[in-house]
Amino acid sequence: MRLLGGIIRTVENITSPFLVRCKQREVHTSHSSAVLIDGLKRAQVIQKQLKREVFSMQEQGYQCPQLVTVLVGNNEASLTYVKKKMIAATELGISANLIHLKSSVHESELIDLIKSLNEDQNVHAILVQLPLPKHMCKQTICNIIEPLKDVDGFSFSNLGKFFLGSSTFWPCTALAVCDLIRSTGIESKGKNAVVCGRSKNVGLPIALALQAPGMDATTTICHRFTPHQQLCSLTRNADILVSATGVPKLITSDMVKPGACVIDVGITRIPGKKSMIVGDIDFDGVSRIAGYITPVPGGVGPMTVAMLMKNTVKAARRHQVGLGT
Repeated sequence: MRLLGGIIRTVENITSPFLVRCKQREVHTSHSSAVLIDGLKRAQVIQKQLKREVFSMQEQGYQCPQLVTVLVGNNEASLTYVKKKMIAATELGISANLIHLKSSVHESELIDLIKSLNEDQNVHAILVQLPLPKHMCKQTICNIIEPLKDVDGFSFSNLGKFFLGSSTFWPCTALAVCDLIRSTGIESKGKNAVVCGRSKNVGLPIALALQAPGMDATTTICHRFTPHQQLCSLTRNADILVSATGVPKLITSDMVKPGACVIDVGITRIPGKKSMIVGDIDFDGVSRIAGYITPVPGGVGPMTVAMLMKNTVKAARRHQVGLGT
């Protein structure tokens, strides 16, 4: 497909500092390893900017941003993600609150809770951690959130505005990917971008963001039904390659155009004595071919959290100050 154009517990200028040369691994005598795009360092810069903004709002007499996260059940990965988000928010001066519900809670109870948070004028941002238990409809729940508080950008209203290019909360991973690409300094306008993965919350928003004004890439989406031979043909011609499938080592060195910018959004936990987190990219092999590459962990993940914080501050500013687009 080608694209055109519970209980509450409280819990710039983008340049080379975010780019680090990978360990030298020679493929050909004329080619050195890819430049590592450091998502952790870039996220720290954004968070420092947000911390100053939160402090400025409070100096002007406004309430500090308040984010409420709703977690249903005890999914191990979700617990880890929520903890990271709570820590990041607290460090920025954002009031971070967690409502942790049992997995057996009825969908109607969750809907009632979200509606009450929508009406609470002290709550500026609402996040429902995904995935939800099987007896709940993700789309129904996400769409109940007031669009002006929907900092994940998953409500029908925000997704529609995002598609149309109107002012809204962009999905955080799409924001993170675009920021990381811009941090390399490469030209994206008119370049071939391939996105592997078409999930409604990650892959598709990334593809839409890459072809949107400001990025202006010619974007192609590949998915599970794309024949492998065709997938290889497309990725080999990609100036920008983004993989968001959750399939470890899906992208190998023979599938990458020399000098390409490779963004790894995938994250898979490999069980064992020492649990490992890996991405979609065969890092050791691809880093010898690509021009730029993100690591897993330490690439898109921390940047996604930073963009969630950015949306949260934006929501609070809109609510209280009437500014921000």
